[in-house]
Amino acid sequence: MKKFDYKELIYSFHKEMLTNNFTLVYEGEITHQITKAFTSLTENKMDSYSEDATMKKKVFHVMVECLQNLSKHADDIRIFKDKGYSGNGIFIIGRVGPDNEDYHILTGNIIENSRVPELEAFLDKINELDKNGLKELYKKQMREGTLSEKGGAGLGLIDIARKTGEKLDYSFIEIDKKNSFYTLRTKISRKQ
Repeated sequence: MKKFDYKELIYSFHKEMLTNNFTLVYEGEITHQITKAFTSLTENKMDSYSEDATMKKKVFHVMVECLQNLSKHADDIRIFKDKGYSGNGIFIIGRVGPDNEDYHILTGNIIENSRVPELEAFLDKINELDKNGLKELYKKQMREGTLSEKGGAGLGLIDIARKTGEKLDYSFIEIDKKNSFYTLRTKISRKQ
């Protein structure tokens, strides 16, 4: 059995962050205080890039929606501690691409497999719609949307697609017969 080498892990992770230009990586519970701290850290980083106010506003809006999605909808599954899953979420943000032309926000959390088909169908529906279709779906969800047991009607996901003008890139990685790891990558183009 190979001995755990924390130095190798840290260096490898550091190289990966630099290669992908990730500026913030967090794994754990998402709270209101953590969301405020992330916005502050991201604002400082965007200031160092001399990012304009419109882009900052768009990134903050999408970032907060992604964090709320994590805090509200991550299933609290503690049985995976021995496998590296804590039942919380992971959040990553950075400027990605050959010329750092896009912001990417990546999130991941564990969800029960029973929730996957409905969420996947909803994400596919969002991805099929154009700007006007998303606007109409948002209005419809506001009027008729049924709240999930965790309080959401999918408005955050629709809003992310509307604000970014991009398709939602998602996946479900099955962990076991009861649970999957749900990932979402949101791209915010600096060229729009």
